[in-house]
Amino acid sequence: MTTSHVAESSAPDAMHEAAIEAVSRARRETRRRLRVVFLVVALAVGFLLYKTLSGAVTYFKTVDQALVSRNLLGNSDFQLEGVVLAHTISRPNATTVDFVVGGTGHNRIVVTNSGEPPELFQANVPVVLVGHFVGATDHFQSDQILVKHSNSYIAAHPARVRAPNGSVR
Repeated sequence: MTTSHVAESSAPDAMHEAAIEAVSRARRETRRRLRVVFLVVALAVGFLLYKTLSGAVTYFKTVDQALVSRNLLGNSDFQLEGVVLAHTISRPNATTVDFVVGGTGHNRIVVTNSGEPPELFQANVPVVLVGHFVGATDHFQSDQILVKHSNSYIAAHPARVRAPNGSVR
């Protein structure tokens, strides 16, 4: 075998090896890109699930529970349940209602609701308010009032719907 013959046969081998290496490198690069894309999609789906579920979770607290958990609740939204106390409802303007809700003991929370309350809203009626505490105070800012008035709710939660005078609503 001559030297030129050896050089000719090794040239195709080198080209073949280079082609195999290029294909292998391209496959590794494709796999790496797919991993990155998969990771980005997984993080995006995880983030969307977290935001959806955490936004959908609304904490439900009675007046007494909310005051005990005040520091833990911070300024996060939750639902507050209580009874509207008599002689506390005032309307400083057309879109705001101020009132006080009471718990089972002597606990009270001052509420400011933005928006029109439902027709059944009145003193001595159990309500659920959607909103949050304002800053570090025990003042509750609400943007929705739900009046609890069904007999099935009262039967299921008799201790929660007692008016300040002790009567069951």
